[in-house]
Amino acid sequence: MSERSKTWSSYSMDKSITLPPNEIFRNLENAKRFAIDIGGSLTKLAYYSTVQHKVAKVRSFDHTAKDTENDPLYEISMQEEILARLHFIKFENAYIETCLDFIKDHLVNTDTKVIKATGGGAHKFKDLIEKKLKLRVDKEDEMTCLIKGCNFVLRNIPHEAFVYVKHADSEFRFQNTHPDIFPYLLINIGSGVSIIKVESEDTFERVGGSSIGGGTFWGLGALLTKTKRFDELLQLASKGQHTSVDMLVKDIYGGSYGSLGLTGDLIASSFGKSATADKEFSKEDMAKSLLHMISNDIGQLACLYARLHNLTRVYFGGFFIRGHPVTMHTITYSINFFTKGEVQALFLRHEGYLGTIGAFLKGAEEDNPNQYSWGENYAGSSGLMSTSPDLNPMQRARSGTFDMLEMDRLERQLVNLPLLQDPSSYIPDTVDLSEDALAREYWLYCFEEALDGVVKRAVASQPDLPEAAERAEKFRHKYLHKLQTLRHQPFAYGSLTVRSLLDTREHCLNEFNFPDPYSKIKQRENDMALKYFQKAVKSLEELSWEQRQFALVRGLLAGNVFDWGAKAVSDVLESDPEFGFEQAKRQLEGMKGPPHKCALFFVDNSGIDIILGVTEAIFTFFHFMIFLVLASNSSPALNDVTNNELQILTERIAAMDPVIQSAVKEDRLTLVQSGSSSPCLDLSRLDKVLAGVVRERHTDLVIIEGMGRAIHTNYYALLSCESLKMAVIKNSWLADRLGGKLFSVVFKYEVPPDKKPTALDHVPVMPS
Repeated sequence: MSERSKTWSSYSMDKSITLPPNEIFRNLENAKRFAIDIGGSLTKLAYYSTVQHKVAKVRSFDHTAKDTENDPLYEISMQEEILARLHFIKFENAYIETCLDFIKDHLVNTDTKVIKATGGGAHKFKDLIEKKLKLRVDKEDEMTCLIKGCNFVLRNIPHEAFVYVKHADSEFRFQNTHPDIFPYLLINIGSGVSIIKVESEDTFERVGGSSIGGGTFWGLGALLTKTKRFDELLQLASKGQHTSVDMLVKDIYGGSYGSLGLTGDLIASSFGKSATADKEFSKEDMAKSLLHMISNDIGQLACLYARLHNLTRVYFGGFFIRGHPVTMHTITYSINFFTKGEVQALFLRHEGYLGTIGAFLKGAEEDNPNQYSWGENYAGSSGLMSTSPDLNPMQRARSGTFDMLEMDRLERQLVNLPLLQDPSSYIPDTVDLSEDALAREYWLYCFEEALDGVVKRAVASQPDLPEAAERAEKFRHKYLHKLQTLRHQPFAYGSLTVRSLLDTREHCLNEFNFPDPYSKIKQRENDMALKYFQKAVKSLEELSWEQRQFALVRGLLAGNVFDWGAKAVSDVLESDPEFGFEQAKRQLEGMKGPPHKCALFFVDNSGIDIILGVTEAIFTFFHFMIFLVLASNSSPALNDVTNNELQILTERIAAMDPVIQSAVKEDRLTLVQSGSSSPCLDLSRLDKVLAGVVRERHTDLVIIEGMGRAIHTNYYALLSCESLKMAVIKNSWLADRLGGKLFSVVFKYEVPPDKKPTALDHVPVMPS
C-alpha cells in the first residue's frame, strides 16, 4: 500500500486526525463567506478564497529602431494574478469538531462574521460552530438552498448529470446539459420524499411528496436486520435476492399475465412470500426486498408527477441516493418500467454538495456569483468515486471520509456558439474513453509516457527560478496520481476523453505555477516563422488562381504539422532542426463562387502554423473582401497561440503587408479570444463576446483547425452554416484507428442540408 493510501486509511480509523492543508482545506488563509450543510451523517462545508498564482504575460518590443531587427518579437514575463475559487469539502459528522478546530487555527485573513447554514443538523451543531469559529450561524431554508445548488452545478459543470447503467463497461453515462436547464423535476429523497418542480432560477414549487423515503428504508431495515448503519444496510441489499421474499406474478399465475402485459418476473407483492413461507429469511434478502419496495414506490410517484407536469428531465438526489450503485440501479429500473423508457432517471455527480452550494450562494448574493461562469478545477477536486464494493476500495474509503470540489471563477462569461445546429444534442468529444477500454488504456499510457517531456519543458520555461525543478516534480506526482485514479475510476470527472486528460494536465501545471511551459518554444517558433512570411506571400502572388487555392489548402495543413504538443512531431523537430515549412508541404498528400459574408476561424498552433499557414489563408481571403474573425485561446495550452500573442503577431505582420494592414484598419480582420484554455474546443462554452461578434458579422463559414479542435473534438459537430474541419493526424495510433498513416490529412467540408454551398463548393478534399 502506498503512503497516500495508508494516510487515507488512517483517516477512516482515527478521529483525532491531523489534516493536511494542501490536500483538503486549501487556500484557507484567505477564506471568507463560509457556508455549511449538516445532514444526518455528512457535513458539507463551503468557502470562497482568493488564490495567488503565476500567469505568463507577453509584451511587444518596440521594433521601430533598425538595430532591434534581430530581437525577439515580444518578451515573456511571469506575473502574479489573483484567482477567485470556491471550495467545497464533504466529510463525516464524526470529524466536525476536529475540522472546526483546524479551520480556526488556520483562518488568517478574513473579516467574515457570519456562516450560512442549512440541513437538519445545523441546529444541533449551531453552538459548537459559533464557539469554535466565532461566527454567527445564519440558517437558510433547506429547499431554497437545494434548488440554488442544483441550478448552479447544472449551469456550470457540463458533465454533471448522468444515467446509471449497471454492469455496463461504463456504469455512468454522462448527459449533455441542455443550454436552458429549466424546467425540471427534482426528486429529493431524504427521510421522506419531496418532489419539486423548478421553472427558473427563483421559481420552484413543491408539487408533491411521500412519507415513504430513505428514513423508511433505514428504519424498517433496522427492525428487520438489526443493522443500524445505512451504508451497511445497502451493502446487505446488494448481496440479497429479493425473489426469495417477494411474491412474483409467476408465483400467482404460474407465468406471465399476458392480457395485462405483466411478465412473470414482475413483483406482484413486496414481502408477499413472508406471510406464507414457513422459513427464516436472510438479512440480505429482506434488505433487497425492502429496497425494491421503496424504490418502486418513489419511481412510480416520480413518473406520475413528471407526466402530470409534462416534464422529461427528472433528477434524483438526497442521502438515499448518495452515489450508491444499488439505489441508483433500483430507481433507474423503476423509472424505466413505469415510463416505458420515455423518461430517464438522472443523477448528479455533485449531488451531495447541492445544499451547501446553495447556502453559499445565498450568502454571496451581493457579489452576484451567477453573473460569472465557473469551471471545475480537476487538480483540486476528488471527482466521482464509485461506492461499489468491488471497485477501488481505497477510493471508496476516501469518499466516506473527505471529498473535495473546487470551482474557479472564469473571467469571461461562457455561452454556446450561436451557429450550433442543435445546442441540446451537441457533444464536443469524438470518443468517450470510458466506453472504449482499448482507446482508454492507450491514451492513459500515452499521457504517462509524455510526462517526462512536459516536466522538462515546464522547468525550461522558468530558467531563472531555481525551485522550478522541485515544483515540476510535484506536478509529475500529482498528475500521475490523477491518471492512476482515472484508470480505476474513468468517470471521475464526467466522460473521460482526450480533452479531459489534456485539461486535467493543464490544471495540474497551473496548480504548481507553470502557466505556459511552451512559452520559450512558441517565442522561438514565432520569431523564426516571421522571417519567412514575406517570401511565402510573394510565392503565393506568383501563382495562378487554381494553383493558389491548392497551395492555400496545402499551406494550412502543412503549417498544422508543426505541433510541439504532438510527440511524433516533437521527436522530428528535436532531431532535425532543419525540418522546414517547404519540406512539410512536400510530405503531405478551387474555391469558386460568391464569397462568404464572414468566416470564423478557430486557430491552432503558434509559429509556422499561424504565421505561414493561417496568414497565407488570410492573405487570399482578403482578395475577395471576406470578413474574418480569428478565435484563439484566452490562456495558454501546449503550444497553441493565445489571443495576446496573436495580437502582437498580427500587428507585426500588418506592418509588413498592406493587405493585412488594410484588413485590420477597416475592421475586416477581427481577433477575439475564444474563452478556452484547452488544446481542444467546446463550442458550448465560448466567450460571450465572441458569440456576439459571430451574430453581428452574420458569420456563414466556420473553420476549425488542428487535431485537438477538429478531431478529438467537433469531428461530428453539426453547424447551421458551412464548416471546414481540417487537421494533420500527428499520432500513429489515431492514424491507424482512422484507417490512415501518420501525417495523413483530414479535410472535412460540410454544408447543412437546408443550405446551398457557396465559396467552398470546389475545395479539394485531401485523402484521410
